[in-house]
Amino acid sequence: MKRFLYSLPRNIIRCFSMRNLPWHLAAIALTYIIVASGFDWQYFLATRSSGLDRIFFPAVVIGGLVPIIVPICMLAIGWLRKRASGSTAALNAGYALAQAAIIGSVISSAYKALTGRVQPDIHNVITDISGNFNFGLLKHGVFWGWPSSHTTIAFAMAFAFIYVYPKSASARQRAIARCGALLYAFYIGFGVSMSIHWFSEFAAGAIIGAVIGIVVGKAFGSMLQSGVE
Repeated sequence: MKRFLYSLPRNIIRCFSMRNLPWHLAAIALTYIIVASGFDWQYFLATRSSGLDRIFFPAVVIGGLVPIIVPICMLAIGWLRKRASGSTAALNAGYALAQAAIIGSVISSAYKALTGRVQPDIHNVITDISGNFNFGLLKHGVFWGWPSSHTTIAFAMAFAFIYVYPKSASARQRAIARCGALLYAFYIGFGVSMSIHWFSEFAAGAIIGAVIGIVVGKAFGSMLQSGVE
């Protein structure tokens, strides 16, 4: 638990540091451009396809289960490896992924509570509702809206994983790990952008999630190098 709580408050603050705050502003600006240009609505109309649904809708379920299952599995493996060989790499990775997922959920939910973005209506392909926001506090809950929590968490975990992946691994192993993590994150992002979220919510979630993942990954990478238990 000490590893899990390692630098948690500071990591949340660091996500909004002077270095990272511009990325949040970029996510907001990009959202405005996508919405104002009409791209969100056109993308929504263009992705109304049963074939795409079969391919990408599972991302909604997968994106909800992976942030729970993967950290637990990594922690279990980590405890076993620590007892067997004393190695803490897998345990460190498990805590990093868990923290990235939680921070991603907290930050994205906080944004949703303030923006009140109305979700796509798959039964409505006539009235453009992509620009409907309910700014304020909890005017449209924290489940739907901007940015996509699925995407934010997926990118946060992917980038955290990339940063804590053992540097002792071969270049080929590191490349496979990076590609696998990013492919997963983009699958989740594109998947929810074709079902329960607008494209701009995927784009913003990817930016914000990457920031969170890098912050958490660097913190746990430093912890592993310093030998903190």
